[in-house]
Amino acid sequence: MNLEAVKLAAADNLWTAILPELTLACIALFLLVLEIVLPKQHHRLIPDVAAAGILGTLAGLCLNWHPATLGLDTFNGLLHHGLAGQVMRVFFLIAAFLVCVLARVSLAKQPMPRVEFYHILLVVTGAMMLLAQSNHFVMLFVALETLTIGLYVLVSYFRTSAASLEAGLKYLVMGALSSGILLFGIVLLYGVAGNPALPAHTAQAFNYSELARFLAANPHHFVASLGIVFVLAGVAFKIGAFPFQIWVPDVYQGAPTPVTAFLAVASKGAGFAVLLSLCGPGGAFASYGWLITPILTVMAAATILFGNIAALTQHNVKRLIGLSGVSHAGFLLLGVVAARTVPMAVGAIYFYLFAYLIASFAVFGVMTHLAGEKDADQELEHYAGLAKERPFLAMVLAVGLGSLAGIPPLAGFMGKFFVFIAAYQAGARCMLAIAVVGVVISIYYYFGWIKAAFFESWTVSTAANQDTAKPVPTPVGLIAGVTLGALALASLVLGFYQGPLGQWLTLR
Repeated sequence: MNLEAVKLAAADNLWTAILPELTLACIALFLLVLEIVLPKQHHRLIPDVAAAGILGTLAGLCLNWHPATLGLDTFNGLLHHGLAGQVMRVFFLIAAFLVCVLARVSLAKQPMPRVEFYHILLVVTGAMMLLAQSNHFVMLFVALETLTIGLYVLVSYFRTSAASLEAGLKYLVMGALSSGILLFGIVLLYGVAGNPALPAHTAQAFNYSELARFLAANPHHFVASLGIVFVLAGVAFKIGAFPFQIWVPDVYQGAPTPVTAFLAVASKGAGFAVLLSLCGPGGAFASYGWLITPILTVMAAATILFGNIAALTQHNVKRLIGLSGVSHAGFLLLGVVAARTVPMAVGAIYFYLFAYLIASFAVFGVMTHLAGEKDADQELEHYAGLAKERPFLAMVLAVGLGSLAGIPPLAGFMGKFFVFIAAYQAGARCMLAIAVVGVVISIYYYFGWIKAAFFESWTVSTAANQDTAKPVPTPVGLIAGVTLGALALASLVLGFYQGPLGQWLTLR
């Protein structure tokens, strides 16, 4: 019987279903082999191999957009291969490739080993892709911890920088706390669902479908409600939502700029993929709408207001972009709340994420080129005269910040517009008003940044600001220039024509 059970379980292990993730793992190991076998003078080619591997994986995924496993559960229910998971796979691969482009510029300014950076990046990307497809709490926790541990290393990668080490330590402490909270919630749900005295009890409560069936049969159970609250708290840390956002400014400032971009975009996207699988239509917690809707609504309102108000006083651009990212998490949470009753809200969230990815990496690309050896010290004053000295970078920066602010006709405007439509259809009028106030506040600090780049070239260097003297910008190479130009163009094009991305508004 045991042998038959093993054979039955093995038959459900469809390894071709996770071929992109396996490909990334093999490339990550191949990078380490290349470091050993290649002469040291050829090690500069290894980042190119990593970027090419990511692009190849992305191309293969797009060519096989509707695989035979689409819609199936594999590995005995650990993974669900839905269209949403396929979309997020593409999202993470694009983000990883853009991090590779930025890392070539950033790592060149530091006396740090480079191969390990790309190795960890590939492993973390694969973990995010598995996390977005998880259908089981064991899979969720293993993928999440693989992702988080890799980010601990990447955040503190500039080990000669006290700011980077401090950021890594803070992220480690807060990450460990959030993982404990998440695990405690999972244990509570597993324990209560296995109680034989309760209706629809199950020994497979780690599986989302089984847990959803149990929660539907026990709609107001106190321990189950407590477990849901703890799980939501653990996920809220990953997306930087209030009141679990306190780590964001310090970690974003101290981390290397490409890692900050990865945290701001990919990590946030992974958190929302998990949140949708738990709280979205048909999610594990769907029957507890009476509990999760008020929690997410209050969290969204507080996140939007806190992120935007706190960003008003920031002069360090990495802290500013971190706090603005908190506000964007609030807008996405508004979409999650609306998704419970409005199906198009799910697609609106994915469109918002892609618009946010394009705009954020455009801004981070400019930041990477303007940063000096002290990566954490990036001030608004450093952007004075940018339009005169580096007009291309100033243009990319303006487009990226305009999109993040939600200015038409850029992609960020359409992302907010779709989310606001979903919120209106869901009847969240008060939340919609708060979101509009948040947009108005954000325009002030985003345009303050643009003003510094375009209209303050007359700033005179005095003894008072010698400590914040502008670093010498890095020349824009061909690959970086084409990438930044493509990001700026994509923000503009998606503002006018959503194309296939617009079709994702019909995602269920």
